[in-house]
Amino acid sequence: MEEINRFIPLDKSWIIRIGVLDLVNGYRDIIDFLNKQERLSDDLLALKTAIIEWNKKKQINVGESGTLYRFLKFTSWKLGLNKGFIKHLTLKNRKICDNPEIISWNLRQLLELDNKTSQWASASVLLGNTEKIENPPFKLQITYDAIHHWKSQREKKLSWEPKYDETIKNQALAFINLLKTGGINFQPQQPEDYCFARAFNLITPEEGEEKWSSLRFHESDRIKEMEKSIQQMHNNEIIDSKDHRVVQAIAMSSKAKNKSVKFEFPECVNKSWPQFWDFIEGCN
Repeated sequence: MEEINRFIPLDKSWIIRIGVLDLVNGYRDIIDFLNKQERLSDDLLALKTAIIEWNKKKQINVGESGTLYRFLKFTSWKLGLNKGFIKHLTLKNRKICDNPEIISWNLRQLLELDNKTSQWASASVLLGNTEKIENPPFKLQITYDAIHHWKSQREKKLSWEPKYDETIKNQALAFINLLKTGGINFQPQQPEDYCFARAFNLITPEEGEEKWSSLRFHESDRIKEMEKSIQQMHNNEIIDSKDHRVVQAIAMSSKAKNKSVKFEFPECVNKSWPQFWDFIEGCN
């Protein structure tokens, strides 16, 4: 197939963190950058909209991004701005902390919220909390790295550098290797690897929940959603999941099995990987 990098999206976790840093520090680089991109994930489109609206509106549209919602809600509380937020799709039904007092909590306390997501802790660090914890969760480490990079670049009077999604790239490479060799070599490193790893029987639901209890509180309960979707695939039923990670994983699994599968919501992959179906087609 063609060079894989053309199918790999921007790292939305990195870009959203950088975007919040630009927002709270009064830089426009994030908007200039996003305006130049031809194909943004839904979450990065939401970031672009939210930043444009931030100084103009009281109600901020955050799309379906739980990360963006938590970061901007924490920002609003911390800065005393009293912003409201417009949520879409599965985000509207997710149980998310609504306690402004958490702005004074330490990172260990924040890491217990919302089934132990690291997003509130990341929000606190982005808004100036200098506390460091040893062996931080994967996404909190990304936050530390983003802040270090952002500050280093600003000190040199330079803008930040974007990153592309290494998690998706590693899954894509493992998938391509599977198609070529018939074997898969992949080790799940963080929650966003779970669906892919589960689709290829590299991890059990019990192991996934033990490692990452937050899996039950994403766009779906990913532990249950993967089991349901795997069963639907085996039964030649339409995959009715709206979860982008689940659909991506099942599509790759079915492709590897030469199994024809239909998806009720194929567009949901745009949340993180808008090039996904082009990638799958390119694997023919």
